[in-house]
Amino acid sequence: MPVDGDNSISQKIADQSPRKTARIAGFLYLMYFVTSIIGNEFGRFVGVDAPVTVNNIMAHESLFRIGFVISLFSVVFLLLAAWALYVLLKPVNKNLALLFLLLNLGGFVIWCLSVLNLYGSLMLLSGADYLKVFQLDQLQAQATLFVNLYKNGSVIAQIPYGVWLFPLGYLVFKSRFLPKILGILLIADFFGLLIFVIQRFLLPGYDVISVPCSVVSFIAELSLTFWLLIKGVKEQK
Repeated sequence: MPVDGDNSISQKIADQSPRKTARIAGFLYLMYFVTSIIGNEFGRFVGVDAPVTVNNIMAHESLFRIGFVISLFSVVFLLLAAWALYVLLKPVNKNLALLFLLLNLGGFVIWCLSVLNLYGSLMLLSGADYLKVFQLDQLQAQATLFVNLYKNGSVIAQIPYGVWLFPLGYLVFKSRFLPKILGILLIADFFGLLIFVIQRFLLPGYDVISVPCSVVSFIAELSLTFWLLIKGVKEQK
């Protein structure tokens, strides 16, 4: 007889054929991209300077809150996509599949901790009574600091988020049901994200260094997403 746990999401994914599991992973990865873009359009906290985010909070607090919440769900979609990829690729090498899942979880934890700073900037600019002891310019300066802490924390999160791509790319390359080029692109994405982290902390004034890395990352992860979603995997005998 079936037990209650059989109705869980993880059990449902595990019971699917590899092709269906691949399409679930692709769908979750696509949802991550979509919600990330929408969240940033509302919140304006990625790809802009901290003062821009602070001004957006002050001018459009409700929109910022919406973007903030959507952004929270985006990383949940990424974690779920990593889990689906673990289910898909563990027959190739279970230990490496578990490794990339744990690395993704590590990035998720670091990002969640850093995003508390972003919410802290919102609290500073919320107009609460207990903040009236501070001048507006003082609150704006503190909020800017908190946004910068969030941005630096997000960069640190790219270390596990980058490293997880190496075992993922290796397993994709070694699998017989996904194109090897996808594995090569993911491994290139791993190196690109590490270069991005190094550039942000050691050469902050040379953003041009990380531009090619962003292009590679965009191509690699979107290619994986749409391949999984549209093509799936080759059925193995």
